[in-house]
Amino acid sequence: MRVERLGGDKIRFFLTLDDLADRGIEKEDIWRDIPKVHELFNDMMEHAYQELGFEVVGPVAVEVFALPAQGMVVVVTRGQAPKEPLDEFDHEPDVYELEVTLEETKDIVFCFHDFEFLVQAARHIEHLTQGGQVYAYRGCYYLIFEQEFKPDLLKALVAILSEFGEMSTNTIPFLHEYGKVIFEQNAVQQLSHYFG
Repeated sequence: MRVERLGGDKIRFFLTLDDLADRGIEKEDIWRDIPKVHELFNDMMEHAYQELGFEVVGPVAVEVFALPAQGMVVVVTRGQAPKEPLDEFDHEPDVYELEVTLEETKDIVFCFHDFEFLVQAARHIEHLTQGGQVYAYRGCYYLIFEQEFKPDLLKALVAILSEFGEMSTNTIPFLHEYGKVIFEQNAVQQLSHYFG
């Protein structure tokens, strides 16, 4: 489980499928209201407090983005905590109210900390796909795919890319907005052709 601060009242978690499996949770269970999912959320909030000093009290908006074959991104935004109890019986300041939004995406975003790792990854996956885009952002290179792959092809692609880079919690709209375009289309083919 990785956590990062996006702003004063917003954090983002990246949960791998192994993180879920360690807790006995299947990817599909996240959509269900079961005790294991509540425990996971409590663990996440504890982790956020210990790592970032991010404390949750009051209303919380939770956005869950399921990623294909890798896990999920969870964005937590805290609202304003009530200044005083609403009535004389409401004395539990450490209770939070959740508003959950769930989305599933077929997009793949991998981060490479060195351009050479990106080139090596492209050379190893060119037999699987020729597409993709590459963006640069804060000294890293991002290979993104906005297409749907068949399950077997997707698993092979993710396995190979994971050897050279890591799943990114940055979304494609974020990279379109703040990243610099390196290859706008057919990135795998171009990387293999020019640098292979």
